Amino acid sequence: MVDERTERDKQSLIEVLKELPIIQIACKKSGISRATYYRWRKEDKYFSQQCDNALKQGNEYINDMSESQLVSLIREKSWPAISFWLRKCNPKFKDKIEITGEINSPRNELTPEQQAIVTEALRLASLNVDEGTEEIKNNEDNQNNEK
Repeated sequence: MVDERTERDKQSLIEVLKELPIIQIACKKSGISRATYYRWRKEDKYFSQQCDNALKQGNEYINDMSESQLVSLIREKSWPAISFWLRKCNPKFKDKIEITGEINSPRNELTPEQQAIVTEALRLASLNVDEGTEEIKNNEDNQNNEK
């Protein structure tokens, strides 16, 4: 009897997540505590997978609904909606970053501390540190030779 009720509660929660992919609200609507939800996920891998799928479906549902609302606003000639759509969906209107500066401006060499930071960054990026630092050194040498 308890197992049947638990399964019904789990399925109820999954159905809510498919339409409203916010765990706190889905738990509240289903009458289940967040602690119970996370305990069930931890104890029941199948339930966990079902929840992941339901959350994905719920996000897709919300995205579809949002796009529909955005299109409605565009039809109503809402400039913020039009601007948003163009900046996010049309390459001609995407936000751009402009970098300015002199090409032949003098470059300072890295301090030992800066070199250590670059070496660590390359290591964390899973590059071969020797290759990465050699490439930096070669670039610096090339720049110095150009002067």
